[in-house]
Amino acid sequence: MDLIVFDLDGTLLNKKSQVSEHTSDTLRQLRERGIAYTVATGRTLQSARNLLDGQGFSLPHIYKNGVLIWRPDSDLYSHSNLLTSSEIGTVLHAFLSVEVTPFIFTVEPSNRHVVYHLPMQNDTERRLAKTFSQDRGIEMLPVTEMPPCAEITNVSALGARAAIESVADLVLNEAHLMSYAGSAIEGESLFWIDIHHSAASKGGALTNLKQDLGVSRIICFGDSDNDLSMFAMADESYAPSNAKNEVQAEATQVIGHHNEDGISKFLRKRFDLTMH
Repeated sequence: MDLIVFDLDGTLLNKKSQVSEHTSDTLRQLRERGIAYTVATGRTLQSARNLLDGQGFSLPHIYKNGVLIWRPDSDLYSHSNLLTSSEIGTVLHAFLSVEVTPFIFTVEPSNRHVVYHLPMQNDTERRLAKTFSQDRGIEMLPVTEMPPCAEITNVSALGARAAIESVADLVLNEAHLMSYAGSAIEGESLFWIDIHHSAASKGGALTNLKQDLGVSRIICFGDSDNDLSMFAMADESYAPSNAKNEVQAEATQVIGHHNEDGISKFLRKRFDLTMH
């Protein structure tokens, strides 16, 4: 069977981080035709669950850029490529040296998700913590409360560009780590960074999923650096017109903008779905 794989932010979701009515109807038509699809995102399950609820994402989902695979039928994770405290110790010190607070994402027994943090240093970090806890439903606790059983999926932060880039440069020299970084808000100086195990990638997780599900062909959609690994292993890869230049260069085809239902409109043509 074919398997369609969607990145979320900047791809399937519109600028309001929502599945539009047009896209929702296209997903419904795919289900009615028996065309399989799933998601591969840098988000956590908690931050994606409400967005995807009712949209028919019944196959395993790829989260945190391939660190975790969640299986909706059992509500269990396949844990892989997690981080140890020693692996991120140097990076945590680097954050503190540039006065940026790192947020440590974990998975704990019973699929409990918690984000642990060092003392926050400014209003930007406090707003970020509020977004994690209120908008994305993730429990926030001080790092002093992190138990030994916590499994670390990734470390994220938000700060001035120079500070974030200095941490990203350090990660390049850490054998077990990799990072993605970029502008947090267009036109402003804030940058984000997300760090996880170097063995984790959307492409690697998708390769495992392809074998597990007996998939013959992969058709994927994405807009950023963290999508390139699945572009490399997919049979067809499509980038919306808002995608980064390097992603567009690797795509089978560049299609419509994510905020103009570009993916949804393409799928209706590609699979001869109802046009309305």
